Amino acid sequence: MLAATVRVAGDLDLAEECVQDAYVSALNAWTSGGIPANPGAWLVTTARHNALDALRRAQVFRTKMPLLAEDDVDEVSFTGGSVVRDDTLRLVFMCCHPALSTDARIALTLRLVCGVATPDIARAFLVPEATMAARITRAKKKIVAASISFRVPEANELPDRLDAVLTVIHLLFTTGHTAPSGDTLTRGDLAERAVDLGRMLHGLMPGEREVRGLLALLLLNHARRATRTDGEGRLLLLEDQDRSKWDRAAIAEGHRLVVAALRGGSPGRFSLQAAIAAVHATAPSYDGTDWTEILVLYDELLNVWPSPVVALNRTVAVAMVHGPGAALREVEKLERDKMLTGYRYTAAIKADFLRRLGRLDEAAAAYRHAMELADNEAERAFLAMRIKESAAG
Repeated sequence: MLAATVRVAGDLDLAEECVQDAYVSALNAWTSGGIPANPGAWLVTTARHNALDALRRAQVFRTKMPLLAEDDVDEVSFTGGSVVRDDTLRLVFMCCHPALSTDARIALTLRLVCGVATPDIARAFLVPEATMAARITRAKKKIVAASISFRVPEANELPDRLDAVLTVIHLLFTTGHTAPSGDTLTRGDLAERAVDLGRMLHGLMPGEREVRGLLALLLLNHARRATRTDGEGRLLLLEDQDRSKWDRAAIAEGHRLVVAALRGGSPGRFSLQAAIAAVHATAPSYDGTDWTEILVLYDELLNVWPSPVVALNRTVAVAMVHGPGAALREVEKLERDKMLTGYRYTAAIKADFLRRLGRLDEAAAAYRHAMELADNEAERAFLAMRIKESAAG
């Protein structure tokens, strides 16, 4: 609906308002007259009419006349002659406009297209919520000021937007795989939507190695979805998960994609992350995991993508190869990075290394700090259990 309406409105805020008004109209009309045969078409048509009415009221109708040359709205799909055949994926490409900064286009797309809440986007970027809200607002204003056209990019324009699109889909999956907030560990709807978008993108650009790498990464991680919590919703660590319940078909598909993504030159960040996930997914057990290979892959990933979060995740492999003492020293260095201040997993990982070293009082304090930063109830329950265990020795 938003993808269709913004093409008429030419303005994101106006399009959002018109879509919301269409939902209100549906509640009123459908309650008395029943649900129409094609509810999606009804909603889209109403939203677009709302946009046209608003433009008329603003006395800019004449300047928008060329937009009315499009075909009449009969269905929800607006693929037309575009190379992008899915409405949601089209809107992702539309919002990832190269005129915006990378962070701005990713944040704007996550908020408008994927429906991710601003606080959750802020957590993904490791910035305060107010900073992220201002960033999204500035992106919207720049779209208006620069008269950025909301049209589906041509095939030759897709590569310039691809990295941002890959990042949007990856962050959408991450938000669903481990929800930043809420009562449950995961949000299956977001994770499934990301996997679907990854498949569509692979169908659109099958020759792109990083597209293969992203889809592989999503499939390999999503294959563990049934075992990441117990029957009561409690978080289960990787070492405690029942590997016999993992989705072997998804793992096999992901592994094939990883092999294809790693061929022919230096791999990118998504292909390397997928390779790490593949080592985990194909290991016979947690203890039987090739941690040395994972550490080598993390070293290469840091070269390609020097992110403090990657460096933090790497310490888990360091602990398995060189021991928790060496890993703790790495974490203590990373704590000086301002980007990781307030990142809940920094404290949680540090606490785990302290626990394994037998420094239980310090571990309990670090677990308490991680719990203060966590908003996901499943994670908070796990951290509370660790605090209790550490206090009990």
